[in-house]
Amino acid sequence: MPDVSSCAPAEVRLWVALDVHKLSIVAATLPPAGGRPEIIRIENTPKAIRRLIAQLGGAAGLAVAYEAGPTGWALKRLLDGLGVACDVIAPSLVPVRPGDRVKTDRRDAKKLVRLLRAGELTLVAPPTPEQEGLRDLIRCREDLRDARDRARQRVIKALLRHGHVFSDGKHWTLRHRNWVASRRLADPVAQLALETMRAHLEMIETQLRQLDAQLERIAGEDRWKPGVRVLTSFRGIATLTALSLLAEIGDFRRFGSARELMSYLGLTPSEYSSGQSVHRGHITKAGPVHARRLLIEAAWHYRHPPRLTERQREAENAARSGGEPELAPAVSARAWQAQVRLNHRHRVLTRERNKRATVTNVAVARELVGFLWAAMTEQPLREELAAA
Repeated sequence: MPDVSSCAPAEVRLWVALDVHKLSIVAATLPPAGGRPEIIRIENTPKAIRRLIAQLGGAAGLAVAYEAGPTGWALKRLLDGLGVACDVIAPSLVPVRPGDRVKTDRRDAKKLVRLLRAGELTLVAPPTPEQEGLRDLIRCREDLRDARDRARQRVIKALLRHGHVFSDGKHWTLRHRNWVASRRLADPVAQLALETMRAHLEMIETQLRQLDAQLERIAGEDRWKPGVRVLTSFRGIATLTALSLLAEIGDFRRFGSARELMSYLGLTPSEYSSGQSVHRGHITKAGPVHARRLLIEAAWHYRHPPRLTERQREAENAARSGGEPELAPAVSARAWQAQVRLNHRHRVLTRERNKRATVTNVAVARELVGFLWAAMTEQPLREELAAA
């Protein structure tokens, strides 16, 4: 991950840090050497931002940065359009002085511009508009899934309060759904409440089905198809998971190594070591929560013995018939290597080292990330992604 401004220090004539809010922006400026921060407060409107850039002497030589937050990427795209070198900072990685108990917009902007000039800030890789749109859609589906689970729970608890308990298998199978639909409560008002809950649940499930169909169509588009094809060759990763990883991680090539990607996803152990004392704890849980959860879910599949996935079988059949395989042989071989390696890792950690299943699975997920990074940064895939 980059930690210096996209504008080279020798070219900077003025460092600018923005403390951005919904309605206002506080800008702090510093010259390349010496000086004290100067503060300018403006409205958060395109017109006011253009006026600020003109007031600062134009776009040439400006190095601007602001913290990532709820205002999104609109400000960066506006400044990029004006020709201003703008970076977005990871707010959780901004250094904080112990004992600093005063927080104002002016103080935040001054602190930010000093750290920016010193090169002590970590930058965030901006998503493309297409990636940001897909990310919003994926997270919308997550919200719908959570709403569905809550709606299901409300229906089950409403029936339980009136003495209706299903004990003939798992919930929300076809048999259970028919059982729920056949329930009738003695009190008409309670029955009306139950029917309203069921209608609400049905509406959410319909929205989910429609959204899943849209995501399947999006996965077939040229923009996403190469990455989806590679990711789904790995066991435990279906189309929706592949799209989610592409939306959350973006371009895998921006990570210089698999270890960097593991760290970004929060799958590396925390550590507190000093002198001869070495202590490693739980994983850091940094980065996108959704992507980390999907990878841990995918890792559970590797506790089973290796077997060819559907996409790998299709590639083998195409190779035998002399046709053009949809999946590159190198990617298919790497996916098989991942199955063999990670299944062995599961067995060793669980049976020989007596690790808990959850701990083992996180370790397997971390290694799975390494295989995914290697597959997504192969040269043939790079060329295909560039063409798309």
